[in-house]
Amino acid sequence: MARERRGHSLETNDLIHEAYLRLVASKPVDWQSRAHFFALSARLMRQILVDHARSRGYGKRGGGRRQVTFDEALVCGELDWDLVELDEALQALAVADARKARVVELRFFGGLSAEETAEVLKVSPQTVQRDWRLSKAWLLQWMSRRKKADAT
Repeated sequence: MARERRGHSLETNDLIHEAYLRLVASKPVDWQSRAHFFALSARLMRQILVDHARSRGYGKRGGGRRQVTFDEALVCGELDWDLVELDEALQALAVADARKARVVELRFFGGLSAEETAEVLKVSPQTVQRDWRLSKAWLLQWMSRRKKADAT
């Protein structure tokens, strides 16, 4: 939420409260670790943000577009992505490589470090760093092809 514009209709507290409500309303979870909690929280926050964007008429329906700017740690250069488009790109990445999609979800939506992400995924931090770099390149390529297709 730190990357969002001021006055956004979904405030940080609202996002946290909604994620908490979904956590307690779901069936009991056998928490395996702190990292497991953060992984599930990242997934919930992604779902909440995407659901919110869709309900507000963003994306392909031509409504106001809620832009998500990937910071320098995620993408080299400036690129604004609609949150719904980002979700679609992550779904496509998950088909190609599920672990890389989880790395993006955990790091971008969950705010986890490479070490925390490695703990969640039970891989080395170096593997997370490699997946992070490859995921950025893959997402950039996917979005570039998508924008070119939409332009024609």
